[in-house]
Order: sequence, then C-alpha cells, then structure tokens
Amino acid sequence: MAAARRGWECVCDGDGDGGRVEQQRPRLLPQRPFPALGWTLLLLQCLGSAVAPASADMTDGNTEYLKREHSLMKPYQGVGSSSMPLWDFSGSTMLTGQYVRLTPDDRSKSGSIWNRVPCHLMDWELHVQFKVHGAGKKNLHGDGLAVWYTKDRLNHGTVFGNKDLFHGLGLFIDTYPNDESADRVFPYISAMVNNGSLKYDHGKDGRASELSGCPAELRNVDHDTYLAIRYSRGRLTVMIDVEDKNEWKECIDVSGVRLPTGYFFGASAATGDLSDNHDVISMKLYQLTVEHTPEEENIDWTKIEPSVSLFKSPKDNIDDPTGNFRSGPLTGWKVFLLLLCALLGIIVCAVVGAVVFQKRQERNRRFY
Repeated sequence: MAAARRGWECVCDGDGDGGRVEQQRPRLLPQRPFPALGWTLLLLQCLGSAVAPASADMTDGNTEYLKREHSLMKPYQGVGSSSMPLWDFSGSTMLTGQYVRLTPDDRSKSGSIWNRVPCHLMDWELHVQFKVHGAGKKNLHGDGLAVWYTKDRLNHGTVFGNKDLFHGLGLFIDTYPNDESADRVFPYISAMVNNGSLKYDHGKDGRASELSGCPAELRNVDHDTYLAIRYSRGRLTVMIDVEDKNEWKECIDVSGVRLPTGYFFGASAATGDLSDNHDVISMKLYQLTVEHTPEEENIDWTKIEPSVSLFKSPKDNIDDPTGNFRSGPLTGWKVFLLLLCALLGIIVCAVVGAVVFQKRQERNRRFY
C-alpha cells in the first residue's frame, strides 16, 4: 500500500500585530494497514467481506478540501456577541479574539458551540485545537470536554454539557475519574456511537458504552494540544498530538462504524464541584476524496442509524474494570450450545477411551 501523503500547515496564534507564529506541523493522519485492536478484530476484518478496506487514499490537505462552512478559525467574527456566522453557542461560552471558552474555571458551568450547517460529506476529517487548564491540582479539576457529530444541536444536558441519549458520535475528553476503583489514567479520551437508546454512565466514566480510548496528558501543558477525528468508509480513527512532538499518535481505530450524513458538528464542556477552563481554538473540517461502490452511492445515508457492526451493542455489555468490553449474561441459546458442545466432548472422549481400553485388553491376552 502506498504511504499516505502528509500536508503541512502554519498555525498562527496571533491577532495580526506581532502575534506568535508556531512551527509547521503535520496536518493529516498517517495511514496504517490495520488497526491496533488485537488479533480478534483483525480476524473479523479478514472474514467480513462487508468491512470497508483501510487503504483508501487520503487528501493531501490542500485548501480546496477545507470545508469553511463547517470550520471555526481565527480571526473569529462576531467577537463578544451571542452568535457568529455559521456558528451558535450557548451557556457559559465566551468568544474572545484568541479562543472560544466553553467554561471558565468556575464551578457548575456548561457551554457549547455548534455549527449551523448540517454536514453531508460521507468521508471527512475534523481537526480540533483545544486547551484544558486551570488552578486545580491533580484530581481536583473537571469535568471535561466533548466533540460531537450528532443529529441534534444546542441541547443542554448532563454529558459534558450536551444532552444524553444522543444520535451520532461523541468524543469525550474526560479529566476527572469518577470511578476510583478502575485502573485507568486520566485525562482519558474515549469514543461513543449512540442511536438514542444508550445512556452515558458518569459514575463509571462511560466505560459500559465506550468503543475504545486512550489516556492523554493534556491538561495544564504549556504547548498546543490537538486531536483529529477521521471517518471514512466505516472506519473511525482518532489521533492526538498533545506531547509537543509535532506528530500524530494513535488513540482510537475502530472499523464497522456507520454514521449518517446530515448531522451537526459541535463541542461542549462542563464543570461540577471541580472546574477548569475548557477552550476551543479551532475546528477545521476537511473533505476526503474516496471512491465508493455503486451500492454505497445508492444508499440514503441521511436515513441510516448510527451503529458499530463489529462490536456487540454497548447496552449488551457489562462493565469491565480494565475499561474494555466483555460479553454480557449468557442467553438461553448460549447455554444450550455450551451444554451441547460439552456433551459432545464427553461422548467423544468416552468413545476414544473405550477403544483404547479394548485394544489394551486384546494386547494383554496375547501374552497369556
């Protein structure tokens, strides 16, 4: 497979009057032939003919692929107002010349910012520059920030400032461990796909509905932090650049994801008894040029349900202290099949044992 091309961008963090200009950094995600989800998922990918190939070419990041109607960039327009062209915000959100602050470092705050234009791209890549910082010491800060691609927008709720039971994709940057019994390092980034039937369990840090995730040391750092969400041909990839190494690091890679078109991009954040500043500096959406089969082109992607085909439905899974999925309770059919297999195994062992015993008896008779 040919190596993916990498584009470069100059990220300026100034207001045009001698502002700081950062070094160039890679724009696009590196392409890998297989996700690092273990041999089980690899086997499922090899056996499942319906799984989309991972070798689709990537755009080189030229400006013609940047979708400005879905992008939030400096210089912001409408600074200090309650809205801006193509974007709406609510709650505690404050627009400045340098960042969009979703929450200040105060208790019990929540805010969000949402694109007004529904996205009808089948393949896309969203880059988010953000910053989480505050006066709180270790484990005395919260709650976190979320990036959304959902059916509804501007609906305040309990999931990092957005409503629960959403339709679409949620990517969560959780900075506070509610479940201290779990062996997990925070801040923690995780992804969830929901069809409106699943609740996000804050008490368990969302592990029961999590597709995948990774820890990330991103709070109170003195350099820029980025994440990239790539969705193409049923494959969801999340990369992060939070270590000031000017390179992407894989966080999430899941195949079998189905997301409708016509949903909205947004970001939200919330604080509780503990707090942090949650800032969004930019959100840039790129269109990916990918060839689709005639069958895929004929699907009405606005009407499909968000789903993940290679995993059991999250609501059918129970919690695992490691943060991974494991199977839920055994159903009647599973118990029957297990008992049948066990019975067949016993019969086979009995037959083999009887044959071996009979041959030994015949061999012993020859010596008398």
